Amino acid sequence: MSLQLDSLAKSIGILERSIKTANRVDNSDKDLQETVRAGVIHSFEVAYELSWKMVQKWLKENISSDVNIPKKALFQRAAEYSLIADVESWMEYHEARISTSHTYDEDAALNVFLVATEFVHDAKQLLQVLEERND
Repeated sequence: MSLQLDSLAKSIGILERSIKTANRVDNSDKDLQETVRAGVIHSFEVAYELSWKMVQKWLKENISSDVNIPKKALFQRAAEYSLIADVESWMEYHEARISTSHTYDEDAALNVFLVATEFVHDAKQLLQVLEERND
């Protein structure tokens, strides 16, 4: 069974464009900065959720039906099969995703924004691996 990767690809593309847009925003416009940062955070949430769910689906279809496991174990299994490179980075993305409900706090929002800028690279790598292995 092949995975439908269109939504993952689209969400990663939106996240990447959102980050590029955020980097072009004039620092003197705080309202625009906050609004664009909120868009990046939302795009990160969507891309992260689709990413781990695609990992889970790939593992279920190709390795084992037992994939209802904690995220760390899921990411460890994904690393075993070279879907991802670094389990700890993915756990950092997971923690950032959990904290997105606290983005009303400026420091928390900035942290999630920074994590999202790191995540986009790993998400693109995951997508590439999934596309190569999709049958």
